[in-house]
Amino acid sequence: MSDTIRMVVATHNEGKLAEIKRILVEDLGEDAERIELVTAGSLNLPDPVEDGVSFEQNALLKARDVVRRTGLPAVADDSGLIVDVLGAAPGILSARWAGVHGDDAANNRLLLAQIEDIPDANRTARFRCAAALVVPETDDGRTEPPYDIHNENVELGDMQGVIIRAPRGEHGFGYDPIFVPDDQPARAAEAGHPLTSAEMMPEEKNAISHRSKAIRRLVPSIRRLVLHNYVQ
Repeated sequence: MSDTIRMVVATHNEGKLAEIKRILVEDLGEDAERIELVTAGSLNLPDPVEDGVSFEQNALLKARDVVRRTGLPAVADDSGLIVDVLGAAPGILSARWAGVHGDDAANNRLLLAQIEDIPDANRTARFRCAAALVVPETDDGRTEPPYDIHNENVELGDMQGVIIRAPRGEHGFGYDPIFVPDDQPARAAEAGHPLTSAEMMPEEKNAISHRSKAIRRLVPSIRRLVLHNYVQ
Protein backbone atom coordinates (compact mmCIF):
# COMPACT_ATOMS: atom_id res chain seq x y z
CA MET A 1 0.00 0.00 0.00
CA SER A 2 1.16 3.54 -0.75
CA ASP A 3 0.26 6.82 0.90
CA THR A 4 -1.62 8.03 -2.17
CA ILE A 5 -3.36 6.47 -5.15
CA ARG A 6 -3.76 7.84 -8.62
CA MET A 7 -7.32 7.99 -9.91
CA VAL A 8 -8.02 8.81 -13.55
CA VAL A 9 -10.83 11.09 -14.66
CA ALA A 10 -11.83 9.80 -18.10
CA THR A 11 -11.75 13.12 -19.90
CA HIS A 12 -9.43 15.45 -21.80
CA ASN A 13 -11.13 18.44 -20.12
CA GLU A 14 -9.03 19.94 -17.33
CA GLY A 15 -12.05 21.95 -16.17
CA LYS A 16 -13.93 18.76 -15.37
CA LEU A 17 -10.92 17.54 -13.38
CA ALA A 18 -10.97 20.75 -11.31
CA GLU A 19 -14.70 20.38 -10.60
CA ILE A 20 -14.32 16.78 -9.40
CA LYS A 21 -11.30 17.72 -7.29
CA ARG A 22 -13.33 20.49 -5.64
CA ILE A 23 -16.13 18.05 -4.79
CA LEU A 24 -13.69 15.52 -3.30
CA VAL A 25 -12.07 18.20 -1.15
CA GLU A 26 -15.47 19.36 0.12
CA ASP A 27 -16.81 15.85 0.80
CA LEU A 28 -13.69 13.90 1.81
CA GLY A 29 -11.82 16.64 3.66
CA GLU A 30 -8.19 15.73 4.36
CA ASP A 31 -8.72 12.28 2.82
CA ALA A 32 -8.94 13.99 -0.59
CA GLU A 33 -5.20 14.67 -0.33
CA ARG A 34 -4.62 10.92 -0.53
CA ILE A 35 -6.04 10.78 -4.07
CA GLU A 36 -4.02 12.14 -6.98
CA LEU A 37 -6.41 12.98 -9.81
CA VAL A 38 -5.16 12.91 -13.40
CA THR A 39 -7.01 13.11 -16.70
CA ALA A 40 -7.05 10.47 -19.41
CA GLY A 41 -5.75 13.21 -21.69
CA SER A 42 -2.66 13.75 -19.55
CA LEU A 43 -1.91 10.03 -19.91
CA ASN A 44 -2.40 10.22 -23.70
CA LEU A 45 -5.26 7.75 -23.58
CA PRO A 46 -7.64 7.66 -26.57
CA ASP A 47 -11.34 8.40 -26.31
CA PRO A 48 -13.35 5.16 -26.62
CA VAL A 49 -16.31 4.91 -28.96
CA GLU A 50 -19.40 5.89 -26.99
CA ASP A 51 -21.83 3.33 -28.39
CA GLY A 52 -23.97 2.85 -25.30
CA VAL A 53 -27.71 3.47 -25.43
CA SER A 54 -27.94 5.24 -22.06
CA PHE A 55 -25.94 7.74 -20.02
CA GLU A 56 -25.09 4.95 -17.58
CA GLN A 57 -23.70 2.68 -20.30
CA ASN A 58 -21.56 5.42 -21.84
CA ALA A 59 -20.13 6.49 -18.47
CA LEU A 60 -19.27 2.91 -17.57
CA LEU A 61 -17.65 2.10 -20.92
CA LYS A 62 -15.39 5.17 -20.63
CA ALA A 63 -14.31 4.29 -17.09
CA ARG A 64 -13.84 0.59 -17.94
CA ASP A 65 -11.65 1.49 -20.90
CA VAL A 66 -9.33 3.55 -18.69
CA VAL A 67 -9.09 0.81 -16.03
CA ARG A 68 -8.28 -1.88 -18.59
CA ARG A 69 -5.56 0.29 -20.11
CA THR A 70 -3.98 1.62 -16.90
CA GLY A 71 -4.88 -0.64 -13.97
CA LEU A 72 -5.91 2.49 -12.04
CA PRO A 73 -9.33 3.41 -10.59
CA ALA A 74 -11.28 5.62 -12.96
CA VAL A 75 -14.19 8.05 -12.83
CA ALA A 76 -16.17 8.96 -15.95
CA ASP A 77 -19.41 10.75 -16.68
CA ASP A 78 -21.87 11.12 -19.51
CA SER A 79 -24.63 13.69 -19.65
CA GLY A 80 -27.26 15.31 -21.82
CA LEU A 81 -30.57 17.13 -21.97
CA ILE A 82 -33.94 15.40 -21.52
CA VAL A 83 -37.00 17.32 -22.79
CA ASP A 84 -40.27 15.86 -21.56
CA VAL A 85 -42.44 16.80 -24.53
CA LEU A 86 -39.88 15.17 -26.87
CA GLY A 87 -40.14 11.85 -25.07
CA ALA A 88 -36.79 12.27 -23.25
CA ALA A 89 -34.92 13.38 -26.39
CA PRO A 90 -32.32 14.57 -27.26
CA GLY A 91 -30.88 12.43 -24.43
CA ILE A 92 -27.62 10.66 -25.32
CA LEU A 93 -27.77 12.39 -28.73
CA SER A 94 -27.67 15.86 -27.15
CA ALA A 95 -24.22 16.83 -28.45
CA ARG A 96 -25.11 15.92 -32.05
CA TRP A 97 -28.86 16.59 -32.16
CA ALA A 98 -28.58 18.76 -35.30
CA GLY A 99 -26.25 16.26 -37.02
CA VAL A 100 -22.78 17.62 -36.27
CA HIS A 101 -21.16 16.75 -32.94
CA GLY A 102 -20.57 19.82 -30.78
CA ASP A 103 -22.40 22.40 -32.93
CA ASP A 104 -24.09 24.06 -29.97
CA ALA A 105 -25.77 26.85 -31.93
CA ALA A 106 -27.31 24.42 -34.43
CA ASN A 107 -28.48 22.11 -31.66
CA ASN A 108 -30.17 24.99 -29.86
CA ARG A 109 -31.86 26.25 -33.02
CA LEU A 110 -33.22 22.81 -33.89
CA LEU A 111 -34.51 22.13 -30.40
CA LEU A 112 -36.24 25.51 -30.16
CA ALA A 113 -37.86 24.96 -33.56
CA GLN A 114 -39.08 21.51 -32.54
CA ILE A 115 -40.91 22.82 -29.48
CA GLU A 116 -41.83 26.26 -30.81
CA ASP A 117 -45.58 25.67 -30.44
CA ILE A 118 -45.36 24.10 -27.00
CA PRO A 119 -46.83 26.28 -24.19
CA ASP A 120 -44.41 27.55 -21.57
CA ALA A 121 -45.93 25.35 -18.87
CA ASN A 122 -45.10 22.22 -20.88
CA ARG A 123 -41.48 23.04 -21.76
CA THR A 124 -40.10 21.16 -18.77
CA ALA A 125 -36.71 19.51 -19.09
CA ARG A 126 -33.72 18.29 -17.11
CA PHE A 127 -30.02 17.83 -17.57
CA ARG A 128 -29.01 14.32 -16.48
CA CYS A 129 -25.56 13.04 -15.64
CA ALA A 130 -24.40 9.48 -15.02
CA ALA A 131 -21.12 9.27 -13.11
CA ALA A 132 -19.29 5.94 -12.96
CA LEU A 133 -16.50 4.64 -10.73
CA VAL A 134 -14.65 1.54 -11.91
CA VAL A 135 -11.97 -0.11 -9.76
CA PRO A 136 -9.39 -2.64 -11.02
CA GLU A 137 -8.65 -6.05 -9.56
CA THR A 138 -5.46 -5.76 -7.50
CA ASP A 139 -4.79 -9.44 -6.75
CA ASP A 140 -4.74 -10.96 -10.24
CA GLY A 141 -0.98 -10.61 -10.73
CA ARG A 142 -1.30 -8.73 -14.02
CA THR A 143 1.58 -6.40 -14.86
CA GLU A 144 0.35 -5.19 -18.26
CA PRO A 145 -2.99 -4.42 -19.93
CA PRO A 146 -5.74 -5.38 -20.25
CA TYR A 147 -6.27 -5.22 -16.50
CA ASP A 148 -9.27 -6.91 -14.86
CA ILE A 149 -12.14 -5.04 -13.22
CA HIS A 150 -12.94 -5.66 -9.56
CA ASN A 151 -15.93 -3.40 -8.91
CA GLU A 152 -18.01 -0.70 -10.54
CA ASN A 153 -20.73 1.71 -9.52
CA VAL A 154 -22.77 4.34 -11.34
CA GLU A 155 -24.87 7.19 -9.92
CA LEU A 156 -27.28 9.68 -11.49
CA GLY A 157 -27.82 13.39 -10.94
CA ASP A 158 -30.51 15.66 -12.43
CA MET A 159 -30.84 19.43 -12.78
CA GLN A 160 -34.53 20.26 -13.33
CA GLY A 161 -35.69 23.26 -15.30
CA VAL A 162 -37.50 24.61 -18.36
CA ILE A 163 -36.60 25.50 -21.94
CA ILE A 164 -37.11 29.18 -22.77
CA ARG A 165 -37.85 30.60 -26.22
CA ALA A 166 -34.60 32.44 -27.02
CA PRO A 167 -31.00 32.10 -25.85
CA ARG A 168 -29.70 34.25 -22.99
CA GLY A 169 -26.23 34.44 -21.48
CA GLU A 170 -22.59 34.12 -22.47
CA HIS A 171 -21.28 31.48 -20.05
CA GLY A 172 -21.43 27.71 -20.22
CA PHE A 173 -21.87 25.60 -23.33
CA GLY A 174 -24.33 23.28 -25.05
CA TYR A 175 -27.94 24.02 -24.20
CA ASP A 176 -27.08 26.32 -21.27
CA PRO A 177 -28.36 29.50 -23.03
CA ILE A 178 -31.90 28.10 -23.40
CA PHE A 179 -32.19 26.23 -20.09
CA VAL A 180 -33.46 27.86 -16.88
CA PRO A 181 -32.79 25.68 -13.81
CA ASP A 182 -35.46 25.47 -11.12
CA ASP A 183 -32.79 26.12 -8.48
CA GLN A 184 -31.69 29.72 -8.73
CA PRO A 185 -28.91 31.71 -7.05
CA ALA A 186 -29.85 34.66 -4.84
CA ARG A 187 -28.54 36.95 -7.57
CA ALA A 188 -31.55 36.06 -9.76
CA ALA A 189 -33.72 38.40 -7.67
CA GLU A 190 -31.46 41.30 -8.63
CA ALA A 191 -31.70 40.37 -12.32
CA GLY A 192 -35.49 40.46 -12.15
CA HIS A 193 -35.90 37.11 -13.89
CA PRO A 194 -34.72 33.50 -13.46
CA LEU A 195 -31.23 32.99 -14.88
CA THR A 196 -30.34 30.54 -17.61
CA SER A 197 -27.39 28.25 -16.97
CA ALA A 198 -25.43 30.49 -19.37
CA GLU A 199 -26.22 33.59 -17.27
CA MET A 200 -24.86 31.96 -14.12
CA MET A 201 -21.26 32.19 -13.03
CA PRO A 202 -19.45 28.83 -13.15
CA GLU A 203 -19.49 28.44 -9.36
CA GLU A 204 -23.26 29.13 -9.28
CA LYS A 205 -23.96 26.52 -11.93
CA ASN A 206 -21.58 23.96 -10.41
CA ALA A 207 -23.33 24.26 -7.05
CA ILE A 208 -26.60 22.93 -8.54
CA SER A 209 -25.43 20.97 -11.57
CA HIS A 210 -26.38 17.44 -12.51
CA ARG A 211 -22.68 16.49 -12.66
CA SER A 212 -22.00 17.75 -9.15
CA LYS A 213 -24.96 15.77 -7.80
CA ALA A 214 -23.88 12.56 -9.55
CA ILE A 215 -20.24 12.87 -8.46
CA ARG A 216 -21.26 13.59 -4.87
CA ARG A 217 -23.33 10.39 -4.87
CA LEU A 218 -20.18 8.52 -5.93
CA VAL A 219 -18.13 9.84 -3.02
CA PRO A 220 -19.11 7.04 -0.57
CA SER A 221 -17.97 4.48 -3.16
CA ILE A 222 -14.74 6.39 -3.72
CA ARG A 223 -14.12 6.39 0.03
CA ARG A 224 -14.89 2.67 0.36
CA LEU A 225 -13.41 1.24 -2.84
CA VAL A 226 -10.45 3.55 -3.41
CA LEU A 227 -9.30 4.93 -0.07
CA HIS A 228 -9.96 1.81 2.01
CA ASN A 229 -8.63 -0.68 -0.55
CA TYR A 230 -5.64 1.20 -1.90
CA VAL A 231 -4.46 3.62 0.76
CA GLN A 232 -3.68 3.05 4.43
